[in-house]
Order: sequence, then C-alpha cells, then structure tokens
Amino acid sequence: MIKVLIADDQALVRGGFRVLVDSEPDMAVVGEAGDGGTAAALARETRPDVVLMDVQMPGVDGLEGIRRIAGDPELSGVRILILTTFDEDEYAIKGLAAGASGFLLKNTDPAQLLHGIRVVAGGEELLSPGLTRRLIARMTKPGAVDHTVFDQLTTREREVVALAAQGLSNEEITRQLVISPATTKTHISRALAKLGARDRAQLVALAYQHGLVQPG
Repeated sequence: MIKVLIADDQALVRGGFRVLVDSEPDMAVVGEAGDGGTAAALARETRPDVVLMDVQMPGVDGLEGIRRIAGDPELSGVRILILTTFDEDEYAIKGLAAGASGFLLKNTDPAQLLHGIRVVAGGEELLSPGLTRRLIARMTKPGAVDHTVFDQLTTREREVVALAAQGLSNEEITRQLVISPATTKTHISRALAKLGARDRAQLVALAYQHGLVQPG
C-alpha cells in the first residue's frame, strides 16, 4: 500500500486528489495539509511514501516544505512529487534541488498522475513531459561543467547513469545492457552513493550538468 500525503492550500483540490488516490486499491491518503510547514509536520507523524506538494502556498510554501522533509534524516524514505499549475522551469529546478523526486502539472491526466505516484514511490524520478529539455538547458550553463565529477564511477556505472539520464527506467536499462535487474539497481545505488545524490532526479541533473549526457 502506497501512503500518500496531499499538500495544497485549496481544499477543493485536495479533495479531488484524495478521491482519485483513494480509488486505487494500492494507495491510501494518510493526511492533508494547507501549507509546507503543516506538510512537514504531518510527514513526521504519518510517514507517507509520497507527498504530493503544491509549490505556491501561503505562509510556508511548498519549496520550504520540501526542504524540511528532505532535510529530516527520519524522513529519508519519503518521496516528494511536486504538483503545480505553473509551467515554469524555476519551480522544477528549485524543487529538485530542494529534494523532490518529480514534477508534474496539475492539469496532468489522472492516469499519468497515478502512474507518477507509483514511479516516485518506487524510487525513480519523474519530470513533466515537455519540461526536461528546458531544464537541461538551464542546468548546463557555460563554465559550470566539471568532467571530473564522474571519474569515481566505473565504466558500467557511467553507462547506467547515462541511460537513466536519457529517461530509461531500470527495466529498460536492464534490457539494453543485457544485465540482471538486481545488477542495474546495484549500479544506480553505487552511483548515488559515490556522487552524493539523494535520488535519481539529482543523478539525472548531475549527468546533464557535468556533460555525461548531452542535451538532445
């Protein structure tokens, strides 16, 4: 059962998400919050698997809520999926930097949202369609590239990270490299540890930012 916490300042929006999530046999809403501070407090109380976090909320906003959750060692297993009506790059970049594992717009198809919750709960990253290219352009600023970042990775670990950065899932990486699913997970885990990345979203950002994968 995937436990979901919903953070949005609009009660009607929270209610809609609750009905959608609770309609799934493998999901359950464990709490609702109207701001980022309440979301962080409820996360400590309910220990959700995924937090659906709005960005712009009065008082403590979603970005600060993400920072509080991601910065709490006791909540290391909590994944955060940003949901916003603002299709602006800065929210995705700041959200991922703060510790979110994914980014979707509120007008996303319900089936895609449910899929997104499952993907993030499974430890993978998720970016809104159409957003990835612009994020890559913002992350690969001249002068910011450090090709030595990946020197500590083995050749195979680099291959796996590069494929993950291109949007391949663990299953697709496994098929392409003709290795076992367990081996793929091991390579991802080791790359995360060596690079100090919190999750796959940050791993993907590093891959583009420092030239392991080229935009386009």
